[in-house]
Amino acid sequence: MIAYIEPYFLDNDAEAASAVTAAGISTDGVSESLNIQGEIVCGGAATDIAGRDFGGMNCVKPLAVVRPVGPEDIAGAVKAALRSDKLTVAARGNGHSINGQAMAEGGLVVDMSTTAENHFEVGFLSGGDATAFVDVSGGALWENVLKRCVSEYGLAPRSWTDYLGLTVGGTLSNAGVSGQAFRYGPQTSNVTELDVVTGNGDVVTCSEIENSELFFSVLGGLGQFGIITRARVLLQPAPDMVRWIRVVYTEFDEFTQDAEWLVSQKNESSFDYVEGFVFVNGDDPVNGWPTVPLHPDHEFDPTRLPQSSGSVLYCLELGLHYRDSDSNSTVDKRVERLIGRLRFNEGLRFEVDLSYVDFLLRVKRSEEIAKEIGTWETPHPWLNLFVSKRDIGDFNRTVFKELVKNGVNGPMLVYPLLRSRWDDRTSVVIPEGEIFYIVALLRFVPPCAKGSSVDKMVAQNQEIVHWCVKNGIDFKLYLPHYKSQEEWIRHFGNQWSRFVDRKAMFDPMAILSPGQKIFNRSP
Repeated sequence: MIAYIEPYFLDNDAEAASAVTAAGISTDGVSESLNIQGEIVCGGAATDIAGRDFGGMNCVKPLAVVRPVGPEDIAGAVKAALRSDKLTVAARGNGHSINGQAMAEGGLVVDMSTTAENHFEVGFLSGGDATAFVDVSGGALWENVLKRCVSEYGLAPRSWTDYLGLTVGGTLSNAGVSGQAFRYGPQTSNVTELDVVTGNGDVVTCSEIENSELFFSVLGGLGQFGIITRARVLLQPAPDMVRWIRVVYTEFDEFTQDAEWLVSQKNESSFDYVEGFVFVNGDDPVNGWPTVPLHPDHEFDPTRLPQSSGSVLYCLELGLHYRDSDSNSTVDKRVERLIGRLRFNEGLRFEVDLSYVDFLLRVKRSEEIAKEIGTWETPHPWLNLFVSKRDIGDFNRTVFKELVKNGVNGPMLVYPLLRSRWDDRTSVVIPEGEIFYIVALLRFVPPCAKGSSVDKMVAQNQEIVHWCVKNGIDFKLYLPHYKSQEEWIRHFGNQWSRFVDRKAMFDPMAILSPGQKIFNRSP
């Protein structure tokens, strides 16, 4: 559920110094009190760096921003908070939280970008299969990991997010989901080792074998148990090219049945990437037909739609990997063998060939356009959910075909995932059943829009969540944010007691990630 953090502002530097004293830190200087090698930014400059996030709906004033050299500096910030009565610490990657999750009002924000280059080493796991991995910093951007792995080693991580301008530690603290997750699971299922700074100020290496409780706690742990400073990410040989395909459906049942069939096939019997989205059945350039074609030369022909088409349509988005050495006819045959089983609308098929790197960076162009027209800097009241297969039909009828039938001024993603690819030892919670869906309403606000427009979008998000709760929909918020502990208890369900126990082990004073509003700081 969308929730706001009540803003609390220190009016001037004198008041900030008073807050430092109250927190148990010497007024001789925050830098000296923290005793770290990296840079510390205070006052208005700290607010400029970490006072807002991509969501743009919260504005808070941190006490200081810590720009660490390495994990020892991060541990130093946590230990300083432990010595105080109320100081908290939040890790900030690229600032892409939506509801203030990476903020620390009156606390310390750790800018992980300064550690981005601390680790990069490719190696092989011990064992017979010689699986490759790369050790990368928790502050590294996935787009840089991609470019370097492919260009230097011809390798790439197996599981991605759609947008790669996110940090490794940030996505691993949530899950990390894209069109490869049906095969390899989320990014949290594709790491074998972590270095973590806990809420006790300890720097710990953990894995499935070593300090395993911390390892699984941190993965999907919403930053509540530790700050990831290094991750060992599994790699595979990178393909050269991708055949990127979109096909259109008028019927939701046929769309979901085909998508579920694809994600349930063995590797060679399916595409390498499977996603989907909903769009408006009309010529709206932001929400409708023009959003589907993949190339400027492609045109969406609405005469191909049956007269019975409803207010919204559905698009299955597919990707097939191949090598430069594969002939066009070989690729075409593989595509036709897979796509011939699908029941999309004839004449509404679009495809292009891209390099593997360009395909994975496809959202980068959307970012550039959004920056050009001003929507990258405006608020983003996004809503992300996991919805069970059992309830996705009801969700379609009420949400897609009624509540958001005119679009959300951005993508409306919906595609299936497989529970068996997720590790239930992590802190992530998902719906019951082997197949469930991710739904993402990625709203963009026009630069000319008034504040009331954002309020209406937030209210509609709340309406959707309330409808899910009232009607017994089996769902979980992805990238969750709630107002009350009661809502958090409902979110975690029978995993709540485990979550609380883990908090007591690794962050008993509730120092970390106060912006999530799950636990209150203990004096």
